[in-house]
Amino acid sequence: MATEMTGGISPVQAFALVGVAGVAAQWLAWRFRLPAIVLMLAAGLVLGPVTGWFVPARDLGVIIQPMIALAVAVILFEGGLTLSFKKLADARPAVRRLVYIGVPLGWVTSSLALAFGAGLGWEAAIVFGGIMIVTGPTVIAPLLRQAKLTSRPAQVLQWEGIVNDPIGALAAVLALEIVLVRNSAVPWGEALVQLVFGIGFALLIGLLGGWLVVQAFRRGWVPEYMKVPLLFVAVLAVFACSDSLLHESGLLAVTVMGLMIANADLPSYHELYRFKEHATILLVSGVFILMGAGIEFQTLAGLNWWRAALFIALVVLVARPLTVLISLIGTRLPMKERLLIAFTGPRGVVLVAVSGVFAERLVAEGIADGALIAPLAFVLVLVTVVLHGFTLRPVAQRMGLASGDRPGLLIVGGSQFSIGLATALQKADVEVLITDPNPDHLRLARAAGLQTFYGDILGEAAEHNVEFIAYGGILAASDNDAYNTLVASDLAPEFGRESIWQLARHKEDRARHALPTQLGGSAVMGNRTLTQYLELLAEGWHFRVTRLTEEYQLDDWRAARPEALPLAVVSNRELWFVETDDDLPDKPETRIISLLPPGAVIQDNEPDKKTKEKAKAEAEAVRRGEGNGSLDPAGA
Repeated sequence: MATEMTGGISPVQAFALVGVAGVAAQWLAWRFRLPAIVLMLAAGLVLGPVTGWFVPARDLGVIIQPMIALAVAVILFEGGLTLSFKKLADARPAVRRLVYIGVPLGWVTSSLALAFGAGLGWEAAIVFGGIMIVTGPTVIAPLLRQAKLTSRPAQVLQWEGIVNDPIGALAAVLALEIVLVRNSAVPWGEALVQLVFGIGFALLIGLLGGWLVVQAFRRGWVPEYMKVPLLFVAVLAVFACSDSLLHESGLLAVTVMGLMIANADLPSYHELYRFKEHATILLVSGVFILMGAGIEFQTLAGLNWWRAALFIALVVLVARPLTVLISLIGTRLPMKERLLIAFTGPRGVVLVAVSGVFAERLVAEGIADGALIAPLAFVLVLVTVVLHGFTLRPVAQRMGLASGDRPGLLIVGGSQFSIGLATALQKADVEVLITDPNPDHLRLARAAGLQTFYGDILGEAAEHNVEFIAYGGILAASDNDAYNTLVASDLAPEFGRESIWQLARHKEDRARHALPTQLGGSAVMGNRTLTQYLELLAEGWHFRVTRLTEEYQLDDWRAARPEALPLAVVSNRELWFVETDDDLPDKPETRIISLLPPGAVIQDNEPDKKTKEKAKAEAEAVRRGEGNGSLDPAGA
């Protein structure tokens, strides 16, 4: 029934307000490195119960529940789209154990915590317990970046969140179906047939929808520009078709559809996933604002707070640690890493979004305890995100599992230029990793004591073996211009275009060879090619790190070294490459990494004759191939 609009805002104003508030909260979270979910929930609370500016039931009426249901369907589809069985098979044994053993065990322990801690009945407990399996990749990833954990625990936590995201939702959907059928006014035998038929139909239509999408994309039945709109419409159609037969089975269908597409190895998968990721960000923002604004203080006040506190304590101190420690028995992880993983379990997007939909469904079926699910989810998310957001970093440092506050840089390409730059950056307290798909290119870097990764930085091996969280930027500086452009363009959405730099390409100054601005990375001071930098090194130019102080300022540095070529700056635990003189800050404790001509300063590490000859040979090799991978230090 439509609600009265008196004293409220129009639906158009409500949509605009939800969109602006949600995106603004996510931007503020990024800007100040705070958990986005906390700011979104806070924004919803301020707009709703605190000020009364926006009350969803009053301002949007009957369309609220369909909106949230469709948004949750897209969120779960995106979750299924992230789960590749191939990646799961290649994942670390610890991650597989957290899935195969941790998921059912976590379901049981969470349900017990709900039953004995929060006092929920078994129907509500098993449904909510299934959702609580999810640790939330959208929450854990920002926390890991902020905490800068060492490689193993960071990767285990990140992969656990990615893999368990759709599995937890799937478990909750199955539990809800069982509860709904159990409470229907039909005999057990008929109810069981209805349940099996409904779940079977959901699985069938999800697989069929996914298969049709895969065939349409693979066989070219759909033009490229229509793939994303078709996918979006297919998700809505599969959800509506399945849900019309059995309530809430549409969520199972779209999750299965996402799994089908994720494992089809489509050429367009990354473009499709990025769009869904962007759509999910908008939908998540909307769902959180709506739920925060729809919270009533009377509902929160209706919680038994000592039982709610007991429930949260059981989840954080018993259920999660018990699940993880049992699952990781027999792995090679040190005990301190197991303990850190065991006591790190923030909940996020899927928990709040799905619990709100399921809670109302349970209440509609006469299960009164369902009304407590939404406020319990709200409190659990708020407590775990705030708790881990403020304690993960110091706890990891105390346990020796934090990588420090050093900025990090990935350098693609193992040339003399990369080696010299990486060595200088290490002196400026920057963590550097040199990557190259040619093992010969990395021999000199390893001999210099630098960290290296042999393989394609865009490949699946890099996903499992490179600690991307520890590196805030990328410099594409290989001898292959096309590969540099591909790396910069492909990783830009993950790192941000402002954090990816690329050496100049050969002939890029000619109109015939110019690329559009959306391809490649940002330029480095002087816009030189790798060949030009190698020729400078062959002439005796060398890298230098200069620290500015109160007494020795930027003008003093410029006056002392007028011919210096500034390349990068390390200031306030951040690293960036210099594109113009305006990028050089005049602040104490700033470190400037530059190239100096021979004889500019007297230093112990003046390049020797052999180093100059290698740089000259590399420059000639790159020039001959014009950046097509001809560099061969072994034969130089």
